[in-house]
Amino acid sequence: VQLMESGGGSVQTGGSLRLSCVISGHTFSSACLAWFRQAPGKEREGVASIDSDGTTSYADSVKGRFTIAEDNGKNTLYLQMNDLKAEDTAMYTCAADRPGCFGWALRKYEFNYYGQGTQVTVSS
Repeated sequence: VQLMESGGGSVQTGGSLRLSCVISGHTFSSACLAWFRQAPGKEREGVASIDSDGTTSYADSVKGRFTIAEDNGKNTLYLQMNDLKAEDTAMYTCAADRPGCFGWALRKYEFNYYGQGTQVTVSS
């Protein structure tokens, strides 16, 4: 199973980016999928998750600005990020795990599969 992120880059404050994560080697029609991020010198934190029934969950810091979505036909997970702030600067990583996203943010190091990450840099 491989997860490959893309879509990161440099953007100014208030800008937008859409991250993609292509999942190969397995059809995640029934899985908990999530985005995590880690800034230099900080712990990994959960950004957003989407469960097999479509239920989504977001970190308080990104609610109303970020949207997680999946396209099962393309085995692709997305993260639409709007109104970006300097504090959103981090390496963003997608992850996949068994069905059921309960406690997903606390399991930030326990998902079965992780991608390599894509860098997002927000500057003023």
